[in-house]
Amino acid sequence: MAEGRILIVEDEHIVAMGIKRMLKSLGYTLAGVASSGEDAISKTESTFPDLVLMDIMLKGDMNGIEAAKEIKARFDVPVIYLTACSESKIVERAWKTGPLGYIVKPFDEKDLQKSIDVALRRHRMEKNELEKGSEKAVKSSEKCGKSSRKYLESVKRTEPVECAESLQNLK
Repeated sequence: MAEGRILIVEDEHIVAMGIKRMLKSLGYTLAGVASSGEDAISKTESTFPDLVLMDIMLKGDMNGIEAAKEIKARFDVPVIYLTACSESKIVERAWKTGPLGYIVKPFDEKDLQKSIDVALRRHRMEKNELEKGSEKAVKSSEKCGKSSRKYLESVKRTEPVECAESLQNLK
């Protein structure tokens, strides 16, 4: 069984139902379906999906690119764009949001599955690398702390007069 809770953001009901059917057939768990950018953000906040499949051209005030940017910034949920749009300016804007995939409609189950699997694996690897980096930073900080303590202990042993003279020499 495939792993991953997926939110579909698609304003065309028939297309959304087709994607929903494909996801279920592939074994993914559906986190929900949203039809606007605002709805996508709200559902991401309430359902905590592992991935968002985002149409770029949505009805309403917020397009898919704007919604994806906010979802990534606020929730760190990866996005794969699903779109019939291949206009270079729009594609360029979409790529600037750092999606983990871009699927051009129409697509089949195999294309969808490959893109989802790659995106989920890549996101997991990036999170693991960040956690390892955090562990390294903590260890480095602990090392620094030990060095600082040693330095402070050596300063404590210094006579007060020497400290006062040292401070005056710094002026």
